[in-house]
Amino acid sequence: MNRAFSPFVKSLFVAMLAVSGVASASEAHAPAAAKVDPAKGATLYAEGDNARGIPACVSCHGAKGASTITINPKLGGQGEAYVYKQLVAFSGDARPGTVMTAFAKALTDEEKKNVAAYLATEPNKAGAAKNKDTVELGKKIYRGGIAENRVPACASCHGPAGGGMPAMYPRVGGQHQDYSAATLKAFKAGTRKSSPEMQTIAYRMSDKEIEAVADYMAGLK
Repeated sequence: MNRAFSPFVKSLFVAMLAVSGVASASEAHAPAAAKVDPAKGATLYAEGDNARGIPACVSCHGAKGASTITINPKLGGQGEAYVYKQLVAFSGDARPGTVMTAFAKALTDEEKKNVAAYLATEPNKAGAAKNKDTVELGKKIYRGGIAENRVPACASCHGPAGGGMPAMYPRVGGQHQDYSAATLKAFKAGTRKSSPEMQTIAYRMSDKEIEAVADYMAGLK
């Protein structure tokens, strides 16, 4: 039996070697993935690209990502993977119909990664909670959730100080209250679809609870 199959086995072995050699040669000549370049990201962030209709990010998000316009998010110190994910979402169906859509679509994938890498190198600018009447409610929700409505503690994913988990969950500590509240309400209404988990959580919260936890997060450092 072994002798009968030996010519076939030899032929199969030779064919596998040939295919392997072709694959190896293809891999050897494949272009290397571009290395992420925060310096290029910094230039694009500060200057934009007028030729392609891309405005400077700094005009809305502030120097070093420290936005002073409360409806525009602070981006300095935000996780690289998260910022890249959002730029991709703006380019697709997860976050359509916003002012960012056209800008994100104009960026190459490499540019998205470069800008995200740059912003991750900048410090997070601290904020402050402003509503003393709701700070305790916000603190309770952030740290312990809302058990009766099956809302988990925000801290379980975003961390006790709101620093997030860079590869998975965004930094929320120090973020503008107006932006965080608007984001949660967009998840609740289903107009923002980039996180099914957050859609479910926000849907279970009242507007008062959303406003309270957003204000509390603004004061986290």
